[in-house]
Amino acid sequence: MMNSITIGKRKIGDGYPCFIIAEIGINHNGDVNIAKKLIDVAAFAGCDAVKFQKRTVDVVYSAEELAKPRENPFGKTNGDLKYGLEFGLKEYKEIDKYCKTKKIMWFASCWDEGSVDFIDQFNVPCYKIASASLTDDGLLKHTRAKGKPLILSCGMSTIKQVDHAVKVLGKKDLAILHTCSTYPSDYKELNLKVIPAIRERYKVPVGYSGHETGIPSSSAAVALGACVVERHITLERSMWGSDQAASLGPSGLIKLVRDIRLVEMSLGDGVKQVYESEKPIIIKLRRKGQ
Repeated sequence: MMNSITIGKRKIGDGYPCFIIAEIGINHNGDVNIAKKLIDVAAFAGCDAVKFQKRTVDVVYSAEELAKPRENPFGKTNGDLKYGLEFGLKEYKEIDKYCKTKKIMWFASCWDEGSVDFIDQFNVPCYKIASASLTDDGLLKHTRAKGKPLILSCGMSTIKQVDHAVKVLGKKDLAILHTCSTYPSDYKELNLKVIPAIRERYKVPVGYSGHETGIPSSSAAVALGACVVERHITLERSMWGSDQAASLGPSGLIKLVRDIRLVEMSLGDGVKQVYESEKPIIIKLRRKGQ
């Protein structure tokens, strides 16, 4: 029997509607007004939550990495870019207030312990652990200590590494997302059949974080048992930014939410039966039988 978890007021697991996360990530390009527009898109589409990314830049990246030349809207180094994309207290206060007015949950992937502590002041309903952080035992333990439900992505990880992360975190209030960490992902590498395998192995809610360019595979993940779906969103895929091309625009997100709800409705209860709507067709077309 698979465990269920509760994020905010939403139950997640078998028998409950898929929890749909619109990942804003860094697609706000350092502009809180773009972030608000993306929140609008997610709320209008019917998503359950939006997700951001939070880093303490000089902890996550080495001085050498930050000093590397990189032309970008904020300057000429990788450090200029990383600092330019990072929201601080002022911006997150605006985001927190705005999400409340839109009645949509928000949370973040925190890439270091200081970022977990920073986001914790907003009493978010859960935390996301990014695939890149799956092997960081210290960060896993620090995040777990906050006492909130956790969503763990397991891209670019072996099953042994996932086993270890689950052992560190424990299965209580845990959901695991299958994903391919290439942006955008090649359809041949999505490997959606891993979803039922993870469900069987860990007996926790399992979902899918998609980085492909289209919609059908994310809907198919729900048919395979995903009870959480996360997709990056953008106002326009041609916008500047490393994650924009692997994101869904407003129309794509609306279609995704619609398709997921139709897939859920279509799955039924698994019991073969004759529906009332079919009985007139039996009289009309069936020649023989009991």
